[in-house]
Amino acid sequence: MAEKEATVFILDLGASMGKSRSGRSESDLDWSMRYVWDKISDIVSANRKTLCVGVVGLRTDETRNPLMADDGYENISVLQELGPMTMTSLKSLQTSIKPSKTYSGDAISAIVVAVDMIDTFTKKLKWTRKIVMITDAQSAIDPDDIGDIAHKINDSNITLTVLGVDFDDPEYGFKEEDKSPTKADNEKTLKSLADQCTGGVFASIVEAIDEIDTPRVKQVKPYKTYDGTLVLGDPEKFPSALNINVERYFKTHVARQIAASTVVLKSEQGGTQSTHTLEEEPMDGVEFSAVKQARTYKVNAPDAPGGKKDVEFETLAKGFEYGRTAVHISESEHNITKLETTKSFSILGFIPWDKWEPFLGMGDVCVTHARKFDEKSELAMSSLVWGLNELESYAVARLVTKDGKEPILVLLAPGLEPELECLYDIPLPFAEDVRAYKFPPLDKVITVTGKTLTTHRLLPTDELNEAMGEYVDAMDLDSYGMDDQGEPAEFAPIDETYNPIIHRINNAVKQRAVYPDRPIEDIPSVLLRYAKPPQDLIDRVQDRIENLIKEAEVKKGMPDSTQSTGHANHQKVPPKAKGRRNREAVKPLSGLDVDALLGGDSKGQITPENAVPDFKRAMATSEEISDIQSAAKQMGDIIKSLITDSFGDSKYAQAVECIGVMRDELINMEEPEMFNAFARELKKMLLSGTLGGDRRDFWFKVRWSRLGLIEQSQSDVSKVTADEADEIVL
Repeated sequence: MAEKEATVFILDLGASMGKSRSGRSESDLDWSMRYVWDKISDIVSANRKTLCVGVVGLRTDETRNPLMADDGYENISVLQELGPMTMTSLKSLQTSIKPSKTYSGDAISAIVVAVDMIDTFTKKLKWTRKIVMITDAQSAIDPDDIGDIAHKINDSNITLTVLGVDFDDPEYGFKEEDKSPTKADNEKTLKSLADQCTGGVFASIVEAIDEIDTPRVKQVKPYKTYDGTLVLGDPEKFPSALNINVERYFKTHVARQIAASTVVLKSEQGGTQSTHTLEEEPMDGVEFSAVKQARTYKVNAPDAPGGKKDVEFETLAKGFEYGRTAVHISESEHNITKLETTKSFSILGFIPWDKWEPFLGMGDVCVTHARKFDEKSELAMSSLVWGLNELESYAVARLVTKDGKEPILVLLAPGLEPELECLYDIPLPFAEDVRAYKFPPLDKVITVTGKTLTTHRLLPTDELNEAMGEYVDAMDLDSYGMDDQGEPAEFAPIDETYNPIIHRINNAVKQRAVYPDRPIEDIPSVLLRYAKPPQDLIDRVQDRIENLIKEAEVKKGMPDSTQSTGHANHQKVPPKAKGRRNREAVKPLSGLDVDALLGGDSKGQITPENAVPDFKRAMATSEEISDIQSAAKQMGDIIKSLITDSFGDSKYAQAVECIGVMRDELINMEEPEMFNAFARELKKMLLSGTLGGDRRDFWFKVRWSRLGLIEQSQSDVSKVTADEADEIVL
């Protein structure tokens, strides 16, 4: 279960907070609220009822708090009672945050009110309790009894954080000049209180605001994925088999950006079946509602109006394609296809370290250790871990996390830490997951006659290898950075590199939630810190770059993105020529001109009897755009004639094959618009009946074969979006 947290923010709303100081363009209150809104928006986005927030206003015009009957608690108001934070309460709170007209109000008394709120709300239950005060300390503070107040805060297990506007912070390097005596005394009083509190923090809010852009990594509680035995051998048959009681947890897990939900104005109600639900909250008088969808199923029915009728989902049965036939399998028979497994974790064998290839890893890493308070299992696990480490081996195991779940193969690696002996595992691929690709060797060239060449124009020379090695060594980032002591350190440590997509989306959503009328701010510099190599490092290795270009005999220039390295004198890479194949034409070893032998006069002509080979040959020998256009037009005419002359669907398969070949070849020639224009024209002719009557059933075969428009994901030069492609096939 997630931890329960209760946080009370004490916000100084005195008249002095409405002024701008230290050269800032915004008031002290607005500037300080950057930090508060950032914290509160994080809590709202977490959407957890166990994260509760309360807000107390200090130096307010009115007095409204549980202790208002006693002296010393004037001008303190509870702006929000402790409870879950939602968008509705966030909007309501924003209307209350504005400077007052008073300078009176005791900050120590406000802390007492916050302590009382937390004690009343959390009672003696297990909660994480926090008080965060934001103040400029410009009003009088009563320093009496701060020792007793600190004792009460410690007894209640409350963490106190005091963030002051322009407070002196020697560690951060900030000091306010011309500080008033009242503020200086108040700073000492608040610092004394924070120092007496366990875990208390006293700092200038400028430090907190400067760290807003730095992403906060979400701390995730350990999640158990398996609890059972790890075996080596069969314990039921062999008493000597290894049998360890273990627990398995996630060690790494993929972080993903927050998902978007589609909403509509609540007045626009529609649909009868909701696919997901959202909490409906009024926002500035506008209410949003989840999009509701309804799905219906239709079957062919000649007697029904329109030739189709609706059927209930419960009446449908599963069917599988077998060729062009739909084969029905009942639910009882479908269970036969499922693999019956039982919960288990068994070691199958061992492999040496040098036989493992990192690219075989298929997922998240998990950690397995012996069950707590089980000394026998801890001893057995320690023996297994140390044995694997001394023999420099990994174990391969089969894992079924619970009954009925699909088995996975994992690689177990020994993990030795001062307080933990464990096994780290990562999923391994099955045979169906492995794709074997063959590439020519990088250190030799094998000719068609079988001769091996180690010196060739396509192979790097010794000088080029040396130049590349010097360049790579000079660009090493392992010691390019600098630590707090000024010593060389890693330039991009793993805990300081953040996913810009995830955190940029989080920042944009938080800004829009708090300030719906303001434009989204620019990307924080911390997210772009490692977006490109440091310019001074590039300048420092400029001579090695020049030497590498010389040895590699680079003739063409670099793209615009790399011209900043000092190669503006090089010519830009010319744009990729359209209408050219991505592969070279294959020349026969005999050197004979096969096209000439087959008849040079028929070059570029496509015959209905041999349409597919003729079209491919025409594409391979085309030299001008006009040649491609001519071949595409001939192929289009042949496809239309096949449809028109087809008796029923007798020639549909041949026409579909021709369309598929035409589509693939034009994608390869980077001329998708030729095919898209043909596809649009073909659909119009099919629907209008100009191709031998009602041929709408042929368009269904085109859709079934996925031969619609060529979209941008299939060809970079296509102008058709995925939505446009989906629209035309309907």
